[in-house]
Amino acid sequence: MQRKEFIQQLWLDYIHAHPDVGALTLWPKAEQAEYMTLLTLNVGEFSAKAISPFLAQMGYQLVSRYAMADKGLLVHLWSPQDSGSWLIVAELQIGTLPKSQREELTRLIHQPGPADDAAKGVELFCHGRPWPMPTWSLHEALLETHPMAAWLAAMGPRLHHAGFNCHTLGQPLRKIDQLLSDSGMARACAEQNGIFPVSSLLEHRFYPTNAQKMVFAEGDEHRVSFGGLALVQKRVEDDHEPIACQLLPHHTRCEIM
Repeated sequence: MQRKEFIQQLWLDYIHAHPDVGALTLWPKAEQAEYMTLLTLNVGEFSAKAISPFLAQMGYQLVSRYAMADKGLLVHLWSPQDSGSWLIVAELQIGTLPKSQREELTRLIHQPGPADDAAKGVELFCHGRPWPMPTWSLHEALLETHPMAAWLAAMGPRLHHAGFNCHTLGQPLRKIDQLLSDSGMARACAEQNGIFPVSSLLEHRFYPTNAQKMVFAEGDEHRVSFGGLALVQKRVEDDHEPIACQLLPHHTRCEIM
């Protein structure tokens, strides 16, 4: 898979899962996201280590890796070889979950699911959840312990949200925020995206997607919201450092050399 095709497939899977984002007409559909945040977990072929060679083959370069111990995450920052979207791969360390939930999640992800069995490498992020839907009780238990684990159990490794640079879109954050509000997308109260906190160097807004009805294992139906989109704007526009490199607050990250 070539990089352009990979980004297209990521985006198509994303708007299929979040039709309210796909229906937005606030900026040109060809406008690329500044960055894309992918979620995965450190198990087998889904691990960041396993997919790294595929990303490198597509021309991405690993810029840095950060441990966020309080979140149970390793965050991998990949830069494109041109002006394309950066990739932020957030990898859940399942060893940080309580034993019973870790074992239940491990059993779940080793079961065959509805996704394309031929998918491998980065294709795993574009073909839907590769294991069965969890039970509602497991989802609720994971949600209380670690919301990212609950997200992964229900959605599988895939794009959680895309972040758009207001400067690139040609309008100030306040204006686009109002346009999104008028379109029915309310922003989250906290200036974070549900995965990691965001640096004060940036103005940041996160907009959860509208809740959709999902059928969990054993037939339970519930309306839930998974993922969203983000708007970002530099507080100092003459700073030439890429936005993706500024996202994580310095006090929350431990760089892994």
